[in-house]
Amino acid sequence: MEDNLKKLTNEVGAPVPDNEHSLTAGPRGPVAIQDVWLLEKIAHFNREVIPERRMHAKGWGAYGKLTVTGDISQYTKAKVLQPGTTTDLFMRFSTVAGERGAADAERDIRGAAVKFYTEEGNWDLVGNNTPTFFIRDVHDFSDLNRAVKRDPRSGLRSAQNNWDFWTLLPEAFHQITIVMSDRGIPASFRHMHFYGEHTFSLYNSENQRVWCKFHFHTQQGIKNLTDEEAEYLSGHDRESHGRDLFEAIEKGNYPRWKMYIQTMTEEQAKNHYENPFDITKIWRHSEFPLIEVGILELNRNPENYFAEVEQSAFSPAHVVPGIGFSPDRFLQGRLFAYGDAQRYRLGVNHTLIPVNQAKAETNSYHRDGAMRVDGNHGGTIAYTPNSDGIWSAQPGVAEPPLALDGALYRYDPKDDPTDDNFRAGGELYRIMTEDKRQALLQNTASNIAPVTANIKYRHAVHCFLADPEYGERMTGALGLSFDKVRELATLSNQELIKATLKAEDFPL
Repeated sequence: MEDNLKKLTNEVGAPVPDNEHSLTAGPRGPVAIQDVWLLEKIAHFNREVIPERRMHAKGWGAYGKLTVTGDISQYTKAKVLQPGTTTDLFMRFSTVAGERGAADAERDIRGAAVKFYTEEGNWDLVGNNTPTFFIRDVHDFSDLNRAVKRDPRSGLRSAQNNWDFWTLLPEAFHQITIVMSDRGIPASFRHMHFYGEHTFSLYNSENQRVWCKFHFHTQQGIKNLTDEEAEYLSGHDRESHGRDLFEAIEKGNYPRWKMYIQTMTEEQAKNHYENPFDITKIWRHSEFPLIEVGILELNRNPENYFAEVEQSAFSPAHVVPGIGFSPDRFLQGRLFAYGDAQRYRLGVNHTLIPVNQAKAETNSYHRDGAMRVDGNHGGTIAYTPNSDGIWSAQPGVAEPPLALDGALYRYDPKDDPTDDNFRAGGELYRIMTEDKRQALLQNTASNIAPVTANIKYRHAVHCFLADPEYGERMTGALGLSFDKVRELATLSNQELIKATLKAEDFPL
């Protein structure tokens, strides 16, 4: 029967050998640019919708500043992160799955993107209000977004599509637990933490590297909404988050977040019990404590929503000396995807739009293109190398070399014996108070209710593998057989997927 299935090809009909795993240098190495099918997938996906953003379409923004109060100069030479430094910034918050007309108070993760106008150029930190994510390989990026968007046949949101995709990727389990918990619907942008999510790198004036994660903790306190509160609010004010942020700043009630980092040495990363570059994993605070950096404050509303919020553009590829990347295969794909999406959405010269324009002097060889509205560098030489010594490269700011190990291949992290997709979700469940466990069970049962039983069993098994009590109580909340859950829990991931493919095999 399998031979009769239609086979996947690329855009010109050639067969595609793998549609889920990026081509990497070793099992934990960076993604290779020669993964041409990956580039095609992302480039095509970025151009599918105009003019709104494909994801994070509904958003709100404000200006502010970062004031560095701590001293992390031993880790980074980035001027923006030196003690006593104050840097202007623009920040955009968003929901993720909804279109521009969606309600703010939906159960969804919240995007949080910050543009720091540093003296060394713009630094964009693009993250969410969760420290982890649903997927870890950028090959799944467009597929995740299609699963949570509208069904191509009905044009409706589909819980079936959403949960089918989530439960076929066990690495999504921790993020599912967070989104279905009480923190799944923040009361406002002001009352939530946000994170850079990915592993980045920092390097100091001696060119010594550490791996890094960025955290921002709200100083307004955590506040969340129940499903009932969110339903009422969505019916009365679809712009509840945006209104709260705008009015707070107008009144001088400036929201603040305390910025922290976690660091991990290269040696610690090599010996860590799980892949530290896997965005679906976390670095436990007991092992890698938070180090205070400073205070981020939002204190000025935009003058024009379209010009400053809708036209704001962020890309994790925009870093400054002292801050770098990591072999996180999802980050590696985002380095291309975000900039490419902005070039399509706003044009090749989107960095000349005032909200995106650097405060530092910019001297690139980029020329021409639609909406080039400045002097286009006049008659300055447009090529390099040149005999005039114009705009020569600055090798002194280069990242330190990164040693790579392993053959170039499409590695599946599930083949890594250290890969445990359920550890963090189980730990999260066990630290929840009873009222929060009840909320998690009720929210999940309500959200997954329209979905067929085979997919419900898949999720219940994942809950059981994370924590037996979590699995037993979720099984009861979903009206399933616990004996069946325990039986399915003995299977490997591939066996579980095969056993739960057909809805007709699991009548309720």
